[in-house]
Amino acid sequence: MSNSSLAPEQPDFQPARRRFLAGAAALGGTLWATSTALVALAPSCAWALPLGTLDAHTGQTILTVTRHIFPHAKLDDAVYALVVKALDEAAKTDLALGKMLQAGVVALDAAAGGDWLALPPAGQLAEVTRIAGQPFFEKIRSTAVVALYNNDMAFAHFGYEGESFSKGGYLNRGFNDLQWLPAPPAAASPAKWP
Repeated sequence: MSNSSLAPEQPDFQPARRRFLAGAAALGGTLWATSTALVALAPSCAWALPLGTLDAHTGQTILTVTRHIFPHAKLDDAVYALVVKALDEAAKTDLALGKMLQAGVVALDAAAGGDWLALPPAGQLAEVTRIAGQPFFEKIRSTAVVALYNNDMAFAHFGYEGESFSKGGYLNRGFNDLQWLPAPPAAASPAKWP
């Protein structure tokens, strides 16, 4: 057999630029795959969203009030902005709601002596605690229960995989995934079937 039909052997090395590009691509893929799901799901690093009824100051105030009612230090503002979005959408069809939300923000600003958002967090919390139970507070709280926690970004943050019925149920999808609990003693488990 003649060696003339075989391709010449390639050197056992790659030029430095190719090695760098291949390594950079692998590193980028690894960083992307291991980053939090919230980063992949969040619309952007900034929570800014177009508001149709509420003004920007009202939206930012509602977002901050929501953070005080449901404090999660590492939960991104993009998730809290979903509460503002839900209230803005509702205020499009319910003019009284829009007026009540704006009046609530005006009342917070007045109690703060100008701009409630300029208060330190402890001062903001004191004002939120003072208005607890009032319609403004209750509307934000009741909307946030659904808008804040029932979305993919919150699910990813808290480690909830979502409903499992459409995926075959929990028996084969997370039923025994209790790494956050200590292992029970052997005596707590039922005897094995023969």
